[in-house]
Amino acid sequence: MDRRRFLARTGGAAVAALMGPTLLSGCSRVGTGNTFDRVREQGYINVGFANEAPYGYTDLATGKLTGESPELARAIFAELGVDDLRGVPVSFDGLIPGLIGGQFDMVAAGMAIVPDRCRQVAFTNPDYLSRTAFLVPEGNPAGIENFSSIAENPDITLAVMNATVEQQMAAQAGVPTAQVQTAPDTPSAYELLETGRIDAVALTAISLRWILKTRGGPFEVTEAFFPVVDGQEVIGGGGYALRQEDTDMLAAFNEKLEEFKESGRLLEIIEPFGFSEDELPGDLTAQQLCSA
Repeated sequence: MDRRRFLARTGGAAVAALMGPTLLSGCSRVGTGNTFDRVREQGYINVGFANEAPYGYTDLATGKLTGESPELARAIFAELGVDDLRGVPVSFDGLIPGLIGGQFDMVAAGMAIVPDRCRQVAFTNPDYLSRTAFLVPEGNPAGIENFSSIAENPDITLAVMNATVEQQMAAQAGVPTAQVQTAPDTPSAYELLETGRIDAVALTAISLRWILKTRGGPFEVTEAFFPVVDGQEVIGGGGYALRQEDTDMLAAFNEKLEEFKESGRLLEIIEPFGFSEDELPGDLTAQQLCSA
């Protein structure tokens, strides 16, 4: 398994049954001139999201599109003269096809920047780094630190989301399939742990901290890490996807993102969703991640 497969984040999150009416916006127009000019003229931008907390999801109490990715995009576009962000919910694996097909003009879903995707769409520079961790019972009785810890202990059962990078990491580390259970979404994985059917859940540390905050329980999140391939850490980061021809909007967004990083506003916006200074992207660029 090569580096790009390690960083590939495929598979979809289920779309919530309850959607606020303001989120069900119409399709964007493709081939009608400069997208950036159009969204500024109309005063809103349609963005695709996969209803995956804390990256981008519908607040069921308010019907509002929220999460790290939409809230940051909302703030940046406000600075660019676009005052309204309208969400289009799709499954995760439908985000890139929906963008290319003109269903919306940007993906705001915490999408990992990987070479395979870079050949289809353009990415902004990353707005966060993504490390892996495990949700385990308090005290971490099985002593789980990485995937090798699980491969070396046949008594440990691990839960992963189907078709995710964590599932690939487990396989690469030699974790037998008999020790791995797949879950359709994060709440389902949490419930497997809560009922004692598994010993750990593997996801990004961001996701695990969020579910621990929202669901509670006698659990803890282990120390986060980047996977090691051939003795080298493989850095992962996420950003926003645009159509490759939308260079003007990409440049303007990146310029504002850099200002937000330098002023500290980036952390201020994403911190309420479980992101910390450890997740700040620093000087990492989309070009570096696309060529990894």
